Amino acid sequence: MRGLSEKVTGIAPSATLAIAEKAREMQQNGLAVISLSIGEPDFDTPAHIKEACIRALMNGKTHYAPSNGIPELLAAIAGKTRMENRFPCTPSQVLVTCGAKDAIYDAATAVLNPGDEAIILDPSWVSYEPCVILAGGRPVHHPLHEKTFQVTDTLLEAVTAKTRMVIINSPSNPSGAVLDRASLRLVADLCMDFDILAISDEIYEKLVYGKEHVSLASIGDMAERTITVNGFSKAYAMTGWRLGWAVAPRPIITQMSKIQQHSISHPTTFAMYGGVAALNGDQECIEIMRKEFNRRRDYLVQELLLMGFEVAPADGAFYAYVKTGGDDIATAENWLETGHIAVTPGSAFNTPGWQRLSYATSLDQLQEAVRRIRRLS
Repeated sequence: MRGLSEKVTGIAPSATLAIAEKAREMQQNGLAVISLSIGEPDFDTPAHIKEACIRALMNGKTHYAPSNGIPELLAAIAGKTRMENRFPCTPSQVLVTCGAKDAIYDAATAVLNPGDEAIILDPSWVSYEPCVILAGGRPVHHPLHEKTFQVTDTLLEAVTAKTRMVIINSPSNPSGAVLDRASLRLVADLCMDFDILAISDEIYEKLVYGKEHVSLASIGDMAERTITVNGFSKAYAMTGWRLGWAVAPRPIITQMSKIQQHSISHPTTFAMYGGVAALNGDQECIEIMRKEFNRRRDYLVQELLLMGFEVAPADGAFYAYVKTGGDDIATAENWLETGHIAVTPGSAFNTPGWQRLSYATSLDQLQEAVRRIRRLS
């Protein structure tokens, strides 16, 4: 058919969403499928956040808002950034977006010119490459260390005269690895030496277990060349709210804002008041969820190790990244069709031979999943 964009038709649909949809179809047909495929907390959004949104809705906050976000939320994000992430930020450096994915798309589109290269560190989240391609850029994949999942000196090999950006994700989806200061310093040195920008996806920053989360923008002068992406979906169980943000130097935010003005206009007005309540309210809700995720993590990782699997360092997020070897897509299909367990194959994250298992589900479900995996192994 004429008139279709070659740029878009060449992009594969999201593997994680496709597998989750297939699992739902099987469940609707009466099959007891355990879905460990999608990255969504199984908790409800905390009550005080929902109440703030309802209050805003009932008080008439149903009209257009400033494109970058309501002033109260911009101020809350800037304050949180300065206090927790430890780098300078003013409200004028913030863009509130429809989820972190929207922020990544806006950032890539605002920065990349046709033919510009963006280094993506593998294993990598499924949407980084499509965002780069849609922006007209060229994704360049480079592996993290195969055991530690940290950045190595080989990163220099990925740099060319066309390199414009590097994308990092810590804690990582899919591996759960948390980049240490040495890794961040390698990225920072590369960016400063070659005049490269960075996108630092920190959406899982609150879900860390026994490690330290450090923002790339807090390293040296990286605040001047980093687009920090974050959001409410994971820490506050607000996936359906579609509410995220980006913090960046003002010239970049200005360009990202143009994209937002001509696409979504702005996130849902009354939802943004829920975001204010999330950041300014009691943070104990995060710790309750984090502790439960840690309990599930300890159980699942230990059981997988006892079965003889190699597991990536699960120091953050809510994923166990498991090396099964062989054809990971065939393995995932077998686990789903035969064992009724939905997982995401590592090929979706540019690391064939692995499976991503989400432990954002009840311990009872995880225990049953382990029993099924043991029977399949």
